[in-house]
Amino acid sequence: MSTAEARTRWDELAEAVRHHRQLYYYGDPEIEDAEFDRLLRELRDLEERHPEAVTGPSPTEEVAPAPDPTLFRNVDHRERMLSLDNVFSRDELVAWLHRTPAETYLTELKIDGASINLLYIDGRLDLALTRGDGTTGEDITHNARVIADIPEELTGTDEFPVPALVEIRGEVYISVEDFATMNSDRQALGLKMFANPRNAAAGAMRQKNPEETAKRPLRLICHGIGAREGFSPTSQHEAYRAIAAWGLPVSPYTRQVHTVDEVVEQVEWWGEHRHDAAHEMDGVVVKVDDLGEQRVLGATSRAPRWAVAYKYPPEEAMTTLRSIRVGIGRTGRATPYAVMVPKYVAGSTVEMATLHNPTEAHRKGVMIGDRIMIRKAGEVIPEVLGPVEDHRDGHERQFVYPSLCPECGTPLAPAKDGDADWRCPQTRYCPGQLQNRLNYLAGRGAFDIDSLGERAAHDLIASGVLPDEGALFSLTEADLARTNTYTTTTGAVNRAGRTLLATLREVRSTDLWRVLVALSIRHVGPTAAKALASRIGSVDRIADASVDEMAQIDGVGPTIAESVRDWFSVPWHREIVEAWRAAGVRMEDDAVLSGEAEADRPEQVLEGLTVVVTGSLDTYDRTAAKEAVESRGGRASGSVSRRTSYVVAGEKAGSKLAKAEELGVPVLTEEQFTTLLDGGPDALGIAPGVAGQED
Repeated sequence: MSTAEARTRWDELAEAVRHHRQLYYYGDPEIEDAEFDRLLRELRDLEERHPEAVTGPSPTEEVAPAPDPTLFRNVDHRERMLSLDNVFSRDELVAWLHRTPAETYLTELKIDGASINLLYIDGRLDLALTRGDGTTGEDITHNARVIADIPEELTGTDEFPVPALVEIRGEVYISVEDFATMNSDRQALGLKMFANPRNAAAGAMRQKNPEETAKRPLRLICHGIGAREGFSPTSQHEAYRAIAAWGLPVSPYTRQVHTVDEVVEQVEWWGEHRHDAAHEMDGVVVKVDDLGEQRVLGATSRAPRWAVAYKYPPEEAMTTLRSIRVGIGRTGRATPYAVMVPKYVAGSTVEMATLHNPTEAHRKGVMIGDRIMIRKAGEVIPEVLGPVEDHRDGHERQFVYPSLCPECGTPLAPAKDGDADWRCPQTRYCPGQLQNRLNYLAGRGAFDIDSLGERAAHDLIASGVLPDEGALFSLTEADLARTNTYTTTTGAVNRAGRTLLATLREVRSTDLWRVLVALSIRHVGPTAAKALASRIGSVDRIADASVDEMAQIDGVGPTIAESVRDWFSVPWHREIVEAWRAAGVRMEDDAVLSGEAEADRPEQVLEGLTVVVTGSLDTYDRTAAKEAVESRGGRASGSVSRRTSYVVAGEKAGSKLAKAEELGVPVLTEEQFTTLLDGGPDALGIAPGVAGQED
């Protein structure tokens, strides 16, 4: 793979990982957990083989997307709340155990729920936060207070008195039994059923109204501690005993083990008994028990080195393929999907599965009427593995891919020669594409319009009120009176309609990056949109910017830059922009254009330089060091290569320090790092590595 090909693939993978991670934490996942793990592993492998391909901050070094400050109050954790690295095979697990020797390990079930951080001060619940990006979480205290398992006040014992301050980490979940009952009740009431317990729990924790949260049967299991004062346990196991003594629930499935064989035995046993647990689980977490050993091992930018999650393979099941249909996405992509006899697998009832594209549908060799094997990893979209040909009786029939768009009747075709995907070229007015674009722009990552749901979007299109999204912000009560969703039985505009009009007026002044996301530019998710908005400052300037100019922006790169250029080259796309502008949608960031945003930024003394921080620093943790480099225009990387400008080595610096010395990359102390941040290479008096300087 050439450098150019590697950079293009890196851009694609980085954007995909960020997009699906954003949906996992703050939206509705589009792919199963196993597919996300595959994307993330491919990205990590690519970065190891081609470090020169990394064109910006990597999602492999991030815990999770930063929370949106407009939805909930954002608060910093007292101590960082990290994610976990994963292994997927016995050999990988054994290798990790040999790299991480310990006298005692803990094995715990990996609960498929929503992470929470509880701060108790003098024994009383002071704050409850989501994990967020690991440094900052969302304040969900109002929801935590309605969960029965979370006490308002801790109880102390002689052995474990209540500490002055303690952060307790845990997982909010819904038990398998409660989930089935809840979904049954919702079905009886005509309400939409939840896809799986994890989504139901995560959604409940981010409700603005705690009365809605209280309606769901939420439970808690605690699995860690963060900052603490007046409490000094020597082991993780002792910490769990204390948490239980204080009145909080801990897992009954946790075991202390002492050898590699015992760890493997626990992992294999749970692999065969994964449905014996009261909650959904997708693996086993292995932790070094001794807290002193944990401190010595430390952590990377996103995960502790003293713990790892063994994730089980996706589950498989057999069902019958009833039919194959084709759905049209917001960019015109025509995706075949399987409609199956409903089957309960991996925590939810599966009825549909994607077949990706025409080539994939035929490659799998499935026929309508086949008995098929499906695989699902506990998330939303399952995978069709293939037919069980021994079950065929001659009544099966071949799937014929349609030549016309099922939504508008336009001939389908690849966008260019060699494309596996087929698309509907009637992009502006195709009802299927328009509905998906409306759903997307109404989502939390764009304009966040709760009153514009799927049913309402379909109604606005079918009634002729919205020929395209350009008319959205010009809607009037007279327009809504032509719909069913937004009117009463007497034909007057109902409360939902008035709420929609009010919300449309309110969001016209939203952040520029949200407007960019809402335009449905291919590859432009929140990360790229924020980068473009903060560096260029207006839709007009972005439309006129060159590919090279945009590609130089961290978080953008050449693939996204070309996509932006192509989008603005389409006349009707610009008409949408002008229609929104005329309706009062803000198309610029005044602070960026006036230079105020630039004035608040530190001097860009590290522009064009790549800095790697390794080991432990006294003044900066890994996140703070990364932010310090990036805020001064540099790139903070997690790997050392010939393109690295400097390596900052703290205590216990290991392989990265050795790699820097091997390549001749300048190595800095923490004091020299501070000098570099203050004045750049000139103030430091040490030239950056020659290969690390931008061409």
